[in-house]
Amino acid sequence: MDQQTASSSRAPVTPEILVPRLGESLVNHGLLTEARLQQSLDLQKERASEGQPILLGQAIIELGFLDRETLDRAVTEQIILLRQALEDANRNLERRVQDRTAELQEALQKLAEMNQLKSNFIANVSHELRTPLTHVKGYIELLFSESLGPINEDQRNALDVSQRATNRLQGLIDDLILFSLASRGELTLRLAAVDLRKIAGDIIVRALPKADDKQIRLSTDFEASLPLVMADEQKITWVLTQLLDNAIKFTPAGGQVVLEAKKDVSVEMIRVAVTDTGIGIPEERFTEIFEPFHQLDGSSTRRYGGTGLGLSLVKQIVEAHGSIVRVKSEPEKGSTFSFPLLSAASEKGGA
Repeated sequence: MDQQTASSSRAPVTPEILVPRLGESLVNHGLLTEARLQQSLDLQKERASEGQPILLGQAIIELGFLDRETLDRAVTEQIILLRQALEDANRNLERRVQDRTAELQEALQKLAEMNQLKSNFIANVSHELRTPLTHVKGYIELLFSESLGPINEDQRNALDVSQRATNRLQGLIDDLILFSLASRGELTLRLAAVDLRKIAGDIIVRALPKADDKQIRLSTDFEASLPLVMADEQKITWVLTQLLDNAIKFTPAGGQVVLEAKKDVSVEMIRVAVTDTGIGIPEERFTEIFEPFHQLDGSSTRRYGGTGLGLSLVKQIVEAHGSIVRVKSEPEKGSTFSFPLLSAASEKGGA
């Protein structure tokens, strides 16, 4: 098909093409009858079948139902009405967006206030519990040491259970206080050169009784000549203790838990990891385990205890060190939680 033929097969570009349902508008304004509109549509269809498409307005003029001036005026009025309708719709949409934005901002503000109230409540309750618990622990220790008089074997066993329960409660209160500080952005770090071998040794000693009770092999794997790392010793100790306790808790009898520290691919980083042969975690649920107060098994009959705060705090503390917790796990085979820490030697070199 040559250019001239192609051009003749297309309808000319006029303002009419901007007006949808032109025929209906002309009828509504009394400029055209339904019968004449149908005649015009029939002519338009006929021309299209002949390969010479025309617009409806052209058909109306050709049949003599309207002149060009009247049609153009009607089209212009319709375009103005459409533009006004579009502007009204845009204003309405803008107003709705503003209203919804205001509602979302109000909801976010309320959520922030609720989170603040929750953090304050947790902090206040935790501090209020700490004082009487200190007294309870003190008197249990006095009784256990027979400072207040001799005790028999049954009493000693009862005090031993009470002492372990109060120690667990003390740990829970400390976790709640730490969580409230992290939630309010008040988690502070005292960075210094830390010897991972030393703190790992202390952690292993404290964790051995739990591991022995479950017949779990507990070991360390530290690279020779491991440099010191830049960290908050108290908080990194808490992180490693938490990861080790979790590994022991979720590893069945006869399993193994390893605490390791080795130079990362970059010699400036030390990769710290806790690996177990426990129950494992499905990959699609990795993000859930770091949510506060969340347990993968949330039923009232769940097998494993805990508040669901541990890994959430681990994540926040590690991220406060400028690092990130990585998880590798496979159900029924075990898990590895790892994170890199900056070498103290590289920090001094950079300084």
